[in-house]
Amino acid sequence: MARISIFGIGYVGVVSAACLARDGHEVVAVDLDPAKVRAVNEGRSPIVEKGLDELLERVVAEGRLRATTDAAEAVASTDASFVCVGTPSAPDGSVGLDYVKGVCQSIGRAIAAKGSFHSVIVRSTIVPGTMVGTCIPELEAASGLKAGEGFGVGYFPEFLRESTAIEDNDNPGLIVYGALDDRTAQVLKSLNDHLPCESHLVDLSTAEMVKYTSNSWRAVKITFANEIGNIAKACGLDGQLVMRMLCSDDKVAMSSAFLRPGFAFGGSCLPKDVRALTALAADKGTPSPLLTSVLEANEAQIVRAEEMVRASGKTSVGLVGISFKAGTDDLRESPLAELASRLIEDGRDVRVYDPFVAIAFRDQASANRGNTVVPDLSSRIEASIADLIEGSDIILVGNNYEEAREPLLEAVGRRPMIDLTRLDRDVRSNGTYQGICW
Repeated sequence: MARISIFGIGYVGVVSAACLARDGHEVVAVDLDPAKVRAVNEGRSPIVEKGLDELLERVVAEGRLRATTDAAEAVASTDASFVCVGTPSAPDGSVGLDYVKGVCQSIGRAIAAKGSFHSVIVRSTIVPGTMVGTCIPELEAASGLKAGEGFGVGYFPEFLRESTAIEDNDNPGLIVYGALDDRTAQVLKSLNDHLPCESHLVDLSTAEMVKYTSNSWRAVKITFANEIGNIAKACGLDGQLVMRMLCSDDKVAMSSAFLRPGFAFGGSCLPKDVRALTALAADKGTPSPLLTSVLEANEAQIVRAEEMVRASGKTSVGLVGISFKAGTDDLRESPLAELASRLIEDGRDVRVYDPFVAIAFRDQASANRGNTVVPDLSSRIEASIADLIEGSDIILVGNNYEEAREPLLEAVGRRPMIDLTRLDRDVRSNGTYQGICW
């Protein structure tokens, strides 16, 4: 079993830490935020993620996972470190590396003090060339050692989806990693050998590119499906039916989870990663018209929903879902939060039903996490879907929650409704019910 320190107690870090500890490894989670460290040491999750509270409680109680703010102690007591910090967009759209640089400097200094071989494995999403051009130089400067000789280096991108992160960890669709040295490659091989998916060992930059290709492809598929849905509706057709027929072709590698007409994409990965890849292409002098148009088309889908609400003439809006997707409390770059903000600025009273964001506010664990656009969000949360329906002039369905589905379907025809997600395949735009793409 391996001894691993994980830097960054966010979605990727805390899920990875819990799953590795469950699998029998000795794990130390590291973060500058004492509240996150305290939560983990108490067996509590600092985020809302299905199954994570129970898993953390168990592995902490069993002594296989602990958390600290002391980077040097974490490196000294482990054999490898995972870097799982955020890479938010810089003002010009390029990948933001401040957190990655800071962690590499801290780990580099700790390796110098440790005096023995240590592997540094970055999991943060970074554009091709970042390991070679930024991470390795930072580690070498801080440690005084040569990468691949004095310490190990690897890049191991994650493909965890919020709300299904533990399941994705245990049953991945893709495993790819790069390593500068054999010892680090062996660490990564041993951590992944038991998983039901082939592992691919490539060079560092290829592994970086695979991650961006995966995220950008998902963004492109969502946008493509939305455009087809919009055109289909203009022709009096059901856009989702069209795409279901396309996805029935199992000879082509397609995912129906993304090729499904609906609302805009959001979250902490797709928007920033498409921006970063287009910025990289511009830096390389390579045109990227499709990737550029993806973000423009995504913005157009938000505008489309906004105009549908305005056309209704209603001023009291009940919004079902405000996080970027159902099953999470994450509001980072949520298109629903952006839509709510615009409607509020336009003078509308917006109330929100979102059970996962409500849990976050109730537990004060990462409450309001990622919300930079919706004013007074906590006071806008409705406890029940029934209260939201009865107190609104129009219902705007953004996320699909199982317990809300039947009450919303019963309200069709009784309350004006704009559906951005599709409550029922048999319900199409008719009278007071409007689907955004069907």
